[in-house]
This record gives sequence, C-alpha cells and structure tokens, in this order.
Amino acid sequence: MMKKIGAILVLLFAVSTLSAQYRLGDSFLIPGRVINGDTVLHINMREIIIFPPRKFKSRRQRRRYTRLVRYVKKVYPYSQIIKKKFTEINQALDTLESKKERKIYLKEAEKDLKRQFEGKLKKLTIKQGRILMKLVDRETGSTTYEVVKQLKGSFTVFFWQSLASLFGSSMKKEYDKDGEDKMIEEIIVLIENGQL
Repeated sequence: MMKKIGAILVLLFAVSTLSAQYRLGDSFLIPGRVINGDTVLHINMREIIIFPPRKFKSRRQRRRYTRLVRYVKKVYPYSQIIKKKFTEINQALDTLESKKERKIYLKEAEKDLKRQFEGKLKKLTIKQGRILMKLVDRETGSTTYEVVKQLKGSFTVFFWQSLASLFGSSMKKEYDKDGEDKMIEEIIVLIENGQL
C-alpha cells in the first residue's frame, strides 16, 4: 500500500513540474497511451549521452583539448547558420526557373551573407576554419568543396581550394565522426545536450 501511495506522489510531483506548454488554465494536459485498457502517461524525453571523464596524460594534452572545445564552441553556431542558409538557398533555387533568375538570387544572397558574416569569419584562425569546414560537411552532408562548387561554380571553387591548399587544408576533407573527428563529435554532442 505504501508503495502505491509513494508511486502516486511521485507521479503527482512529475505532473506538477511539467513545462508550461502542457498547462491549460488551472489544469494540465498530459499526453498518454492506452495499453491493455489502462491509460499510461507518455512523455517524450530527449536522449542524453554521457561520456566517461577524459583522462589526460599531460598538461599539454589537457590544454589542446580545452582549446579544441573553445574552437568548436566558437564555430559550431556558424555551422548551424550555414546549414539553415544552405537549405533556404536550395529551396529558393528550386522555385526559380531561369538561369538568370538563379544567378541574380545567388548574387543577392551572397551580398547578404557577406554583409552579415564576412568580418566575423575573417577573424577565425586557420584551425577554426578547418573545424568549420568539417562541420559544414557534418551539417549539410556535402563537403565545403561541393557546396561552393554548387553555388559558385568550378572556377571559384578551384580558386578557394588552391588557397586552402596553401595553408595545408583541403575543402574536400570529409567529416569522420568515428575516426579522426571523434573528439569533435563528442564535443558537439555535449554542446547539444547543454553539458558544455
């Protein structure tokens, strides 16, 4: 009997702490499911991934990790903006019929993006730029090379790829969440979960 009362109290506490989106006046609306004639509360919770604590062999290794966290936190919002803008541009291009309309639209979109972000992106370090290029691949499913080629053409992408090569980078480099970029993926998951 005490277990039932305890379970009811826990349930009532959980109901009282639900977010405001379920509140209707003085009562609460809680999603539920009927299973075998019994109504069961059903609340979706987001997945939280917990990583074991990082162990570092040296102070230098700890500093490198801390720097990587700082860099990813700085460029991750840009990757989200790029993902959103890339989707918007592709949807808009699908509605335009002539090459001339597409070219005009792309020029206007480029001017707008330059006005918004050129100054901020120029301040990124080479390492931050490399991380951003990888995150573009992670978010859009296309390498930076493919994105620029699709939007600006072969000549422009050749120019930027040549410039990236001078600094020891490549716009064709893909994001490898299980290999080379495993640590970056872990940091992003922690950021998305609000743990960093």
